[in-house]
Amino acid sequence: MRAAVRYVNGQWYDADAGPLVRPYAMTGGRTKPGPHGVRFDLIALVVVDGEGGDAAAESLLGPEHRALLGLCRSETQSVAELAADADLPVGVVRVLLGDLLEGGHVKVSRPVPPARLPDERILREVIEGLRAL
Repeated sequence: MRAAVRYVNGQWYDADAGPLVRPYAMTGGRTKPGPHGVRFDLIALVVVDGEGGDAAAESLLGPEHRALLGLCRSETQSVAELAADADLPVGVVRVLLGDLLEGGHVKVSRPVPPARLPDERILREVIEGLRAL
């Protein structure tokens, strides 16, 4: 007996298999973002570039690209949040973000590496100095 296939929120579903569009189809079989091999940390922040893409260029994007842009429009989102909100695997989101970054649709701010953060001892001394004022 074959499970019923239905169309919900822009995706085809098979009750037994889940979404019928597999992740590799959304990325064109690619597993790495862009030709430059950009790496997106899970906590990297993504925001729509106000100066970047226009409506005509955006209309040429795939539905998953547009969904990510829609999520970033309301507020700055991390890569992990985008994956969760879009209900897509993180690897797929990274590839799609690479496309959006190259097209000038988004800006990504990478997290500060722990080695560049001030030492905890210095921060405590600053706090104690401020309290002494």
